[in-house]
Amino acid sequence: MSSEQRAASNDLLRVVCALIEGESNVIANMANTAAQIGLSVGEINWAGFYLWDGTELVLGPFWGKPACIRIGLGRGVCGTAAAERRTIIVPDVHAFPGHIACDDASRSEIVVPMIVNNNVVGVLDIDSPSLDRFTNEDASTFEAIVNALVTTGDWSHYTR
Repeated sequence: MSSEQRAASNDLLRVVCALIEGESNVIANMANTAAQIGLSVGEINWAGFYLWDGTELVLGPFWGKPACIRIGLGRGVCGTAAAERRTIIVPDVHAFPGHIACDDASRSEIVVPMIVNNNVVGVLDIDSPSLDRFTNEDASTFEAIVNALVTTGDWSHYTR
């Protein structure tokens, strides 16, 4: 990662932390976070959240075109990241078995699970129209953002 990219990642994390500081409403925090990612990160066409409702992942706040509303656990990149409880970087979504295409323009994807009190409460999903867009450094930045979200907000509604 170049020093310029590292600075941009640090700036994104700093801005998101400032946006959510002192606010416990997780929907508001996710909405501002998705918007900031969409405005700050280059070469992406969608950024948003899916929330676990006890049965499946359901579309939450996002930036970009309308998206798939419900995703089963273990389905697509989002459902797989939630089931496996790990960040998944997909360089080419067309090579990912079971990929769910909400936007035909998407070529690569990164999904970070959101875990509160050992419960998956949702995922952060970011798509790009470029192949191989996301790096391990991107993963670290988005994982830090997710950590800030899960430690700041009141997730009691999602962890029952």
